[in-house]
Amino acid sequence: MKTPISDKPFAVAIVGTGNMGGAMAANLLARGWEVHVFDCVEEKIKAMQTLGAQGHTSAAQAACAAQALIVCVVDAAQTEAVLFGPEGAAAAMQPGQLVMLTPTIAPEDTVALAMRLQACQLAVLDTPMSGGPARARDGSMSLMVAGRDAVFDSHRRLLQDLSSQIFRVGERIGDGARTKLVNNLAAGINLVGAAEVLALARRMGLDGNRTLDVMERSSGQSWIGSDRMRRALSGDWTPRAHMTLLEKDTRLAVQAAQALGFDSLLGELASRVFAQASASGLDELDDAAVLRWFEGESTIRP
Repeated sequence: MKTPISDKPFAVAIVGTGNMGGAMAANLLARGWEVHVFDCVEEKIKAMQTLGAQGHTSAAQAACAAQALIVCVVDAAQTEAVLFGPEGAAAAMQPGQLVMLTPTIAPEDTVALAMRLQACQLAVLDTPMSGGPARARDGSMSLMVAGRDAVFDSHRRLLQDLSSQIFRVGERIGDGARTKLVNNLAAGINLVGAAEVLALARRMGLDGNRTLDVMERSSGQSWIGSDRMRRALSGDWTPRAHMTLLEKDTRLAVQAAQALGFDSLLGELASRVFAQASASGLDELDDAAVLRWFEGESTIRP
């Protein structure tokens, strides 16, 4: 099976050009890569074309024009549709081409999809990402990579241009997904904690920004707490990461824990908060809006 030359840019397809996929595409284009894109929202394709990407009308068309495919959709159902649905990418790809699975999905779904791709003689890397669109755009996001060493090595240039923070978690497909769930459960727990204490601080009559200043320089500091609560305190609810994403991610992490007989007490509480916040009308907002849920403003929409 042929593999791309790792030290030279080659044609890459990205399916799913939302906040993260679009940012990755912009980053690769700026670094001299040939980028092919497909998204079910035509406006997103057009936005990428203005940056120099080549737009396509299906996942299959984008994939067959490239040597590597990055799947950047929301969940396992969308991933399966992109790869194996009508006009899916897998059937259009040649043996040895790479598929990078970046969505946050259950490890068993990652393993099942990888086995189907490998049966098609395609190379697979389990590569969830973290850090948000700004870091995806400048190439400083975190990338958790699981897969065969040979596949990793032959695509090292692509991985390094996508991320300056590559974490090689092992060869076992599914370990990238497992690592991402653990990370996102920690993020969810920290975000819920930060929102709750700031809601309490404001109920006490404290200034939210001054309180956050103290937390950021003291034992209460967390990256996601600072990032999201600064936006929340300024009234910025524009979704960089929708509330429903952490609802999904914390739910999947708790389910993974339950399957192992592990009681994730804080994880279950955080998951419940995101589920209730989404159900209360905050689902289309940034996950920073969890502060609004704690403060009882859940019926307001953008």
